Amino acid sequence: MPETASRGSSAGNPPQRGPVSSAAASRAAGLRPSSGVPSPRLRSRIGVGLGGGFYPAPHRYELFLSAGCPRSLRISITVGLLGLRDSVTTTLLTHPAGAPEAFASLRSAYEATVHHYDGPLTAPALRDRWSGRIVSNHTPGILRDLAGPLSGHDDACPSALHPPALAADIEALRELLDRNVTSSAAPSERSAALDVMERRLSLHPYAVGAELTAADVDLWVALVQPGPADSLCPYPRLQEYVRRLGGHPAFRCANEVASAAA
Repeated sequence: MPETASRGSSAGNPPQRGPVSSAAASRAAGLRPSSGVPSPRLRSRIGVGLGGGFYPAPHRYELFLSAGCPRSLRISITVGLLGLRDSVTTTLLTHPAGAPEAFASLRSAYEATVHHYDGPLTAPALRDRWSGRIVSNHTPGILRDLAGPLSGHDDACPSALHPPALAADIEALRELLDRNVTSSAAPSERSAALDVMERRLSLHPYAVGAELTAADVDLWVALVQPGPADSLCPYPRLQEYVRRLGGHPAFRCANEVASAAA
């Protein structure tokens, strides 16, 4: 599920994270308070047909990402890895009092998408700047479109982040992380999942093999989120992995922007 925006905003072309909208935050930003209506699940996709709909074009799309949100951080890193920072605008939602314009823009996008919309704002969200509408607030779909049409890839020419031969492994790892390597996971489940990843990294330099893939974005973000104190101390390979990927420009830039905004 997408994150509900609970903080304000700043615009730019970097990376991000976190929840984005409570009634108090909306009031602080000069926006209408939420009516208690659940945020809509918007799951349109980027296509390739020029006859209508959402087709890929440079500078057409804008990402709203929320400071403190792991899903937003995943998207931000992916944008950097795919070289899309100059063609897909990124707006980071931080504290409402700081820059309410970004929240107002997100509110306007939801209102353009859902008639008389007065519910909570949700990020991550991908907006079509031409129509002003939200394309999607479904993180997996946004990630697929970034690594697909928006970066010029398709089934005939897949992105290196999503090699077809590793698709099942990447999805299985994402499910494991989302279930067992979170702040709400039981300590025993978290330890068991980290044991699995420590063993994997004894065989390969990356999460599912010899090359960096989308699985590494998922794993790195899961490992750098706040968790039990010293939770990685028993895992030297995971600690080295976090340091190594943290030095990669796409990971470093995304994390620095998210940390500065938090």
